[in-house]
Amino acid sequence: MNQIQSLLNDCLIRTKHVEHAAIIKLKDNSVWESTVGFNLQPQNALILSSAFFKNLLQVRREGLYFQEKQYKCVRADAYSIYLKNENRGLIAVKTDSYILVATYSEGMYPSVCVEAIEKLADYFRDKEN
Repeated sequence: MNQIQSLLNDCLIRTKHVEHAAIIKLKDNSVWESTVGFNLQPQNALILSSAFFKNLLQVRREGLYFQEKQYKCVRADAYSIYLKNENRGLIAVKTDSYILVATYSEGMYPSVCVEAIEKLADYFRDKEN
């Protein structure tokens, strides 16, 4: 397990309120790393990148279709997008270089997932400066 995958596991998965996580490089919209079992396809990485840079207002109004599910938007701003689909959710947080993605499922607390991914994004922001 490499250092970034360890970071995802230690900071997110171990909270027991993050089901899957990944980091997308904004430079080329590629998946840099993901947790075991999270197969984030390149087209889904591009969808999330476009959501921040091209379609933020549309995401707020219509939600986002991601990995064969329609998600309703709970919050969307220049740095964070929170989405929900029944008892599941998707949180995406942007830094200058990356988009960090976390999912949660039924029985997990969305607030813990949000706090964990936002703190990890702050860590990356500090490293970028």
